[in-house]
Amino acid sequence: MATFAVKTLGIAAGVSTALLFSGFASQAFAMSPFQASYQFNYNGKNMGSATRTLSKAGNGWTYVFAAKAGGIASATESSNFGFSGGSITSQSFKRTSKILIHNNTMSISFNPGAKIINTKKDDKARSFAWKSGVLDELNAELQVREDLKSGNLKSGYWIADAKEIEARKFVKQGAEQVKTAYGTFDTIKVVMKHDKPGRETVFWLAPKLDYLPVKMAHQDQKSSYGLLLTGYKGPVN
Repeated sequence: MATFAVKTLGIAAGVSTALLFSGFASQAFAMSPFQASYQFNYNGKNMGSATRTLSKAGNGWTYVFAAKAGGIASATESSNFGFSGGSITSQSFKRTSKILIHNNTMSISFNPGAKIINTKKDDKARSFAWKSGVLDELNAELQVREDLKSGNLKSGYWIADAKEIEARKFVKQGAEQVKTAYGTFDTIKVVMKHDKPGRETVFWLAPKLDYLPVKMAHQDQKSSYGLLLTGYKGPVN
């Protein structure tokens, strides 16, 4: 459960940040480094903390998500990519997680020259045909944000995971005010659609913080996970 929770949080902040802010944005920033911290809850109970950090070195970018659920579980996800002309070029993705004494790893290597995407989860390796514009679960958030700023939001995005390359869709469900430990924000509520019944992921995105997700909630049948913003260093409108 903890592994799935951490993975869900990664997707959350990732693909999340996106959507449909054209009516809210007063200023559009170029992609900029930032750090955000969150409270992590499971079934309504505070279980730990998480951070999301975007950094740049030369022409390369790195996006890292790290979460801890007490002394029971921890996970780190990292995405390396290039960025030019408003588009992300995925290079590599890695996830490591630990539950008590059990460790799990997953990696993705993007090879546009060979038109192939290689994934490995623990000892299971797979290869997939190339998809133009393919993203990973972390940098997808950033790409959607950039597309919103330019007014070119797509109806779907190809996102690579260990087992498949899947098209993800997002649906806007109005505006809400969200109270966090860092402040109260006007947000856009966006739902990420899943193929599996009983599963739903919702993001609350704040234009004031450059479309950062200030809240996330994931429901998977009888279990639920969530993030709520506690701190932020980065662009502010």
